[in-house]
Amino acid sequence: MNRPKRSISQLRPETIVFLFFLGITIAIWVLRGLALLAFLPGWIIWLLIFLTFGAGIVEFLQRTKR
Repeated sequence: MNRPKRSISQLRPETIVFLFFLGITIAIWVLRGLALLAFLPGWIIWLLIFLTFGAGIVEFLQRTKR
């Protein structure tokens, strides 16, 4: 069963925001772990994690509402 591929323009805004926060969080976490962004305080990572969770919850709620 082949599902049609969806481009980024076909995704809902909530999904795009969630994927954006997820990508930024993972990138900063990895770069901080490699000591390339070691100067960033830990609260920035926590803020990004909470923003990612919040965006995921909003996306889930929007998806179940429809």
